[in-house]
Amino acid sequence: MSGKVILHYFNGRGRMESIRWLLTVAGVEFEEQCITTREQYEKLLSDGSLMFQQVPLVEIDGMKLVQTKAIISYIAEKYNLYGKDLKDRAMINMYLNGLMDHMKMIMILPFLSDVKPKLDNIQSKAKERYLPVFEKALAGHVYLVGGELSCADVLLLECTLMLEERFPAILADFPNIQSFQGRMTQIPSIAKFLQPGSKRKPPPDEVYAKTVMEVLQFTLSFP
Repeated sequence: MSGKVILHYFNGRGRMESIRWLLTVAGVEFEEQCITTREQYEKLLSDGSLMFQQVPLVEIDGMKLVQTKAIISYIAEKYNLYGKDLKDRAMINMYLNGLMDHMKMIMILPFLSDVKPKLDNIQSKAKERYLPVFEKALAGHVYLVGGELSCADVLLLECTLMLEERFPAILADFPNIQSFQGRMTQIPSIAKFLQPGSKRKPPPDEVYAKTVMEVLQFTLSFP
């Protein structure tokens, strides 16, 4: 059984970025096999690696895992980032699902011809629906659940950084989240991941969007 963790995805953020974040925080080294052509994707299909004909795909512990939430859950469980008990896990899952819903709204932007309505919606949803939840949860607490670092904290940091790329002042009315960001970015593995030259992917550009659309053969929608 190979000890290497191998990620199969496009050379960009997308749904794989949360997995990169989580592996980094867990201290797990990983390799990437970036999909750049339709032929590479079709080979993954033909050899049975993609259960639902979708990426991301992560090779870990002799398995080929697909479906982002399943991958995140496995990594979080394996590396003690999933709470102390079933109740913690239920809270973590609720936070994770909310964060992933909101980040998906940001992920689709490179594939749209008119982003202005979406940007307005993302900002209003962030301020009115998502950020208030985490601001309240962090009041008087270092982490979201159970007093210890979990995958929900990792994805919250990722999400807020993504939001600030689009809306630099969006956390102005959320001091608890700002403090949380400051604490999280001091964790050595995260501090390193945020430095230039790390495996963190930059914001998606036209080249990334064009590659994804050509490989998956779709137009103006998110895979």
